[in-house]
Amino acid sequence: MQNQSISIAIVDDHTLFRSGLASLLEEFDEIEVIFEAINGVDLQTKINQHPEVQLILMDINMPVMDGFAATKWVKTNHPNVHVLALSMLEDEKAIIGMLKAGAGGYMLKESTPSDLFTAIKVVVDKGFFVNELVSGRLLVALKDSDVKPIFSSRELTFLQHCSTELTYKEIADLMNVSPRTVDNYRESLFAKLNIKSRTGLVVYGIKNNLITI
Repeated sequence: MQNQSISIAIVDDHTLFRSGLASLLEEFDEIEVIFEAINGVDLQTKINQHPEVQLILMDINMPVMDGFAATKWVKTNHPNVHVLALSMLEDEKAIIGMLKAGAGGYMLKESTPSDLFTAIKVVVDKGFFVNELVSGRLLVALKDSDVKPIFSSRELTFLQHCSTELTYKEIADLMNVSPRTVDNYRESLFAKLNIKSRTGLVVYGIKNNLITI
């Protein structure tokens, strides 16, 4: 992508932030902001007029259609278009929700323009980018390896439940095991994958087709 511009769209309901971000990104020769949208419905209308868009910077909290629903729609109707979540939210539910919807990465709005520029390039080039500031050691989980770890059926069931909003205690009840047993599943997966967060487990599961969305 060195000599070719990356066509992006910005979807955010805050006009000042959206316009300011567009101006900042236009400073990079490799970025071309094709259009801006105020929510998911506005995006649906505009993206059909701009098939050249390669990546969408997607806010989460928006009226009419939020980032979760908009991202899911994009990946269903325009699967070749990348989505990079850009949000003020720094919690696991938001991160997991956007990744499950199909986002290729997650950035905080407080990120520097250069960091965001890097993330955009990586997502377009490799299809996936995770900022360690938000998600800890998730990059370890995404690293391709020739030797795949072996999981028990119960560990895989636990991994599937991790992608929901259920608490660990609720997962234990659902699996008819004690909370301590669920802790053992979690610690076993942490050790096998060198991951230290629930979000990391979910990202690994999605990336390796172990979690059914």
